[in-house]
Amino acid sequence: MLKRLILLCALLLTAHSAVALTIYRFTDANGVVSFTDKPTRGAVVMKPREMIVENFDSQVHIEVTKKEGVHSLYVRNDTYAPVEVEMQLTGVKNVLGVFDKPIRRMVQSRSYLRFVMISPKDPGQAMVYAPKLRYSLGDPGLQSVGYRYPLPWRGGPFRISQGPDGKFSHSGVRSRYAIDIAMPEGTPIIAARAGTVIKTENGQSGRGADPSGNFVRILHDDGTMGVYLHLMQGSVIVKEGQRVSVGTDLGRSGNTGNSTGPHLHFVVQRNAGLGLESIPYQFAEHVDMLPNFAVGGN
Repeated sequence: MLKRLILLCALLLTAHSAVALTIYRFTDANGVVSFTDKPTRGAVVMKPREMIVENFDSQVHIEVTKKEGVHSLYVRNDTYAPVEVEMQLTGVKNVLGVFDKPIRRMVQSRSYLRFVMISPKDPGQAMVYAPKLRYSLGDPGLQSVGYRYPLPWRGGPFRISQGPDGKFSHSGVRSRYAIDIAMPEGTPIIAARAGTVIKTENGQSGRGADPSGNFVRILHDDGTMGVYLHLMQGSVIVKEGQRVSVGTDLGRSGNTGNSTGPHLHFVVQRNAGLGLESIPYQFAEHVDMLPNFAVGGN
């Protein structure tokens, strides 16, 4: 198993420098799973996906109150982070008070805000409209502060299996500066920076439907967010809304979601304006890269 993990991590290192490396997953007659960069009969192509795809639709949503023919449209934010929201009305008929351009506002944590009040042009006819909502966690107006991150795990030493801008799965806007660290399942994962836990997932086993697997998202005081992905099922011990300090236990490393081997995927993000983007960061300690066995490294 260790040899297969090392080979896989080496292939991911190749993906970091290659323009378009294809990785194949092969299961032999004995059920042993292997990874290779060479086509093999019966192998399937590993398809990378953007890692960070959490859905907050149940926590950020529109509420409409109606009184004497007037409709008031509110946005409710049930998350533990401020949210940048943009609302627009489409398909409008028989409506007064419609805005020409989308309205963009900040809705603070655990609060709601009225965006618009509308009424019918003809009181005898029904209003027709469809509200559209876009949103992103975090306040884009905050300035991120330079910070060197302590290693977000206990044990090791471990090595980096895929670095920033890795072509296998670190090429998307939300993941381009992420770092993957190969480590055994069950390694203690700890907070690398103080903040508030704003989202967790703890029930996913194996690949599941969410490419992030089980994870913890922490909002820092400067508006940036640290995200710890692919954690072991049932291992997350922090709760949304909880304040954590550097070194607080979060959970255990795993191999869940869009993961090709046991590792921690750690990324720092900020709201760049109605969208999260990963940003560069540094660890406070040096972490070696795995040897690139796929191209004859040692």
